[in-house]
Amino acid sequence: MTDRKIGKGALALISALAVAAPAAMVPLPAAAYVFSNVRIEGNQRIEPQTILSYLDLQRGRDVSGGDLNAALQRLQNSGLFEQVALTPSGGTLVVKVTEYPTINKIVFEGNKRLKDENLAEIVKSKSNRVYSPAQAEADAAEISKVYASQGRLAARVDPAIIRRDNNRVDLVYEIREGDVTEIERIGFVGNRAFSDQKLRNVLQTKQAGILRTFIKRDTFSPDRLPVDEKLLTDFYRSRGFADFKVQAVAPELARERDAFYITFQIQEGPQYKFGNINTISEVPGVDAAEFAKQNRVRTGDVYNPSVIDTTIRRMEALAINKGLNFVNIEPRITRNPRSHSLDLTFALTRGQRIFVERIDIEGNTTTLDEVIRRQFGTVEGDPFNQREIRNSAERLRALGYFADVQAESRPGSSGDQVIVDVNVEEQPTGSLNFGVSYGVSTGVGFNASLAERNFLGRGQEVNLTFSTGSDNQSSGFTFVEPFFLGRNLKFRGQIWYNTTDRYNSDYNTRSVGGLTGIEFPISENGRLELRYKLSKDTLFDVDPIEVDPESGELDGSSPILYMEQGGYITSALGYTYSYDSRIQGLDPLNAYRLRFAQDFAGLGGDVKSVNTTLYAGGESRAWRESVTFLAEFEAGAVHMLDDSDSRFLDRQTGNGKIRGFEPNGFGPRDLNAPNEDALGGNYFWALRTEMRFPIGLPEEYGIAGGLFADAGSVWGLDNTVGAYGEEVDDSMHVRAALGASVFWTTPVGPLRFNFSKAIAKEDYDLEQSFDLTISTKF
Repeated sequence: MTDRKIGKGALALISALAVAAPAAMVPLPAAAYVFSNVRIEGNQRIEPQTILSYLDLQRGRDVSGGDLNAALQRLQNSGLFEQVALTPSGGTLVVKVTEYPTINKIVFEGNKRLKDENLAEIVKSKSNRVYSPAQAEADAAEISKVYASQGRLAARVDPAIIRRDNNRVDLVYEIREGDVTEIERIGFVGNRAFSDQKLRNVLQTKQAGILRTFIKRDTFSPDRLPVDEKLLTDFYRSRGFADFKVQAVAPELARERDAFYITFQIQEGPQYKFGNINTISEVPGVDAAEFAKQNRVRTGDVYNPSVIDTTIRRMEALAINKGLNFVNIEPRITRNPRSHSLDLTFALTRGQRIFVERIDIEGNTTTLDEVIRRQFGTVEGDPFNQREIRNSAERLRALGYFADVQAESRPGSSGDQVIVDVNVEEQPTGSLNFGVSYGVSTGVGFNASLAERNFLGRGQEVNLTFSTGSDNQSSGFTFVEPFFLGRNLKFRGQIWYNTTDRYNSDYNTRSVGGLTGIEFPISENGRLELRYKLSKDTLFDVDPIEVDPESGELDGSSPILYMEQGGYITSALGYTYSYDSRIQGLDPLNAYRLRFAQDFAGLGGDVKSVNTTLYAGGESRAWRESVTFLAEFEAGAVHMLDDSDSRFLDRQTGNGKIRGFEPNGFGPRDLNAPNEDALGGNYFWALRTEMRFPIGLPEEYGIAGGLFADAGSVWGLDNTVGAYGEEVDDSMHVRAALGASVFWTTPVGPLRFNFSKAIAKEDYDLEQSFDLTISTKF
């Protein structure tokens, strides 16, 4: 028998005729009709008693035409019959039915993105059950929804049937998946202070570009729009636009359903600056002057809600320390439209006496309760502070352990108590990454890492890494406990094993060691780490100076390096003070970091020295935040104790400190030795400046440009005896380079192309005019 497929249009026609035809074709009596017998024809699987129950008409009683029509509709709507007819024949009511066929099998055609087994879980039509056109249509709609959730809004799913023997059919879902319905354009109406390009960078949703095959954020998702509205609002208000509003978001689907156009209608309002700042107390006996010292808002600064929140937190902490419970800090803002300034008054007011009865935590199946509770500055029995609860929820979100965090309060067992409900939704916190890297100097390398940010649900970090290049290898293990001994102490333990094999040199190195340290805050933005390090660093396979018997030429490395061969154990106590303005994040346009570290070696081991390093870095955005300026300065010094000389592995080599030079490419060098290997130096400094800017391409392409200028030097040796008893030049010669960069964010990782030219160098320095770096995870 030839297969005959009945498509969606035919199914709809069949369904319509099954309902309409009986009412139109069956002669129903105009007057009352009485029947004493019912004859059922055409049923094969359905029991007569089931048909009579749907018919619901009494024998021997008057039945009107309306009653017969209602009975007809009940039978048809039962979903059991493809056709139904009621025919009065004397005292007999003839019920003729055509049953829906049984589904022989279900087939999916045209699907590539979704597997058959996944689609089978979606559809409710099943093999060996009665076929229902309505259910087949509903299944097709559900399949279309799944494709729409993946951005394929143009997908079409048409159910069709193939008639088989014995009143059986094959149910076929014909699927045309179509292309991804991408966001072709994101536009803004009402923006004057910032360009469309800048605002698009703020959004989580992205336009489609040349990388649309890989970038999935260019598919439309209604769930992202509220997030985008909040991101825009936070962006504008942190830059002084206190009246900013997103008035409407209009997503528009193209007629062909192959593209979305999203328009944000916004109202910027004026940019405000802080005017008069005051602190007053409306609580008897509380001096406002003490609280005014905690103020971080300055007259003339651009309005930023974060600065106000920081000041309120500081004032609330002072109130708690002074034992002043139920004191609220109320910010009162007065707008001055003419001057575009905001007068701000911090008012100390008496709040309601409400206590926290308990904190209920739900949703955490892996993360321990104590990990969540330690982010709350409030415990059971403390005065209730709604702001502190919100801040605690933000700290929980920042951990990265949860996809969502909700913290709400509700009335407790009495009028002066509340219950805080914390609902979290956990998300995966572990990752297994494999990647490839490339550098002109290092060549192609491979790396692998296994990381877990919430180990055993305790909030601990575990990281195992391994990487290899053409002439170097490194591996390490790191363990971090962020809340050591139940306090705000970060414990860090680390071990490593690193080697280099003729890495732009004529020698090999090996370093194996471990480190342990405790880090804690000493100010709002400052932290201090105390640590102990134990390592064994080995310099080996240094080429000795030899005479080639055939040519008579010398070959080999400097006697200085040759004499420093061997392994040396370093046992050192150290500390690092770091300051990062981004911790408080009060200024969204500017950030700076400071770091000062010292390590004192000599607590056992073979090395006795003091190693000091300094780092200062800053970042600033200008010209409507389209241009970013970066500057970094670092310096260091190694001072040997007990009249000992520094060794190569103790000294600085300048690797990576100045662009435009190869690794081991500058610094003191024994020019009398044939191989002229770099010797390193006891001192170094480096200044790196950079400017990054758009180059006119659409931002979804991920391509930007940059200019940089670097300068620095490595100098100073304790032993300057050359190959022939002559001194090595270890003077502080300044090196400098200028260059341009191209940044390209691609699916295979961030690419950076550096083109540089050394403008200040020594004759023996090794330049590197081009560098390409790539790093990715997959």
